[in-house]
Amino acid sequence: MNKYYSITELTREFGVSTRTLRFYEDEGLIHPERRGRTRLFRSADRRLIMEILRGRRIGFTIAEIREIIQVYKDPPGESGQLRLLMKRVEEKRDELRQKRKDIDDTLEELGNVEEACLTRLAEIGVST
Repeated sequence: MNKYYSITELTREFGVSTRTLRFYEDEGLIHPERRGRTRLFRSADRRLIMEILRGRRIGFTIAEIREIIQVYKDPPGESGQLRLLMKRVEEKRDELRQKRKDIDDTLEELGNVEEACLTRLAEIGVST
């Protein structure tokens, strides 16, 4: 028997708002069944939501997530999806490394400015 999940069940399980799930639906990432105004989510929708949220946590955009999902649906299927995902992970890793370098450089520069201020304060006879 097919198990359906309500929007309320999924929002509670994943700690997201109904607006978030409707947004993913509007973006074409998930496709719940409709019975009147009620959305019924299948197990496949639930798994997709899990993967979408995972992608968001690691910094993927909605467009990147959509691309990864689409590659799975089209040939070459899962292997293509996994190769694309590995490529996107490496790109994200490089982006984060660059951000870390930028932060380290900024922290170093702030230290230099602070040191210059302390030196100048000492020169003009102000104690800190």
